[in-house]
Amino acid sequence: MSLKSYRSKRDFSKTKEPNGTIKNSYNNIFVIQKHQATHLHYDLRLEMNGVLKSWALPKDPPLEPNIKRLAVQTEDHPVEYANFKGVIPKGEYGAGKVEIWDKGTLSIIDKKEKKIIFLIKGKKLEGTYCLIKIGEKTDQKNWLFFKKKY
Repeated sequence: MSLKSYRSKRDFSKTKEPNGTIKNSYNNIFVIQKHQATHLHYDLRLEMNGVLKSWALPKDPPLEPNIKRLAVQTEDHPVEYANFKGVIPKGEYGAGKVEIWDKGTLSIIDKKEKKIIFLIKGKKLEGTYCLIKIGEKTDQKNWLFFKKKY
């Protein structure tokens, strides 16, 4: 785990985004941030190994089972980012308004290289969700994100 990529994209003298450290919050959290950057999208963040593993969702998160959404993996973010909301200044990476769309607890059920199954409990999302990596290349960043039906 590293925050090198995250930090290299930001000028912390200009943005209020947290510089952060690699640490476990011991709360096992997830957050979804609504991000009005160049295009409106949602950022899914799951606490794992001291960072927030992150995916950009071009469409709104699925509330019902089996609605599949593209999730593009992005750089790891510090755990402190789970509380970030505000405006990233124009000219900075990710410029635009960021708000917390949903936040809550996370329990990882199964984690493999190309599959993550997890239980989340938030105000808007609750249930078992899946991230399934698509594509054969090891550097592929596209995943499918959906709620599992039980």
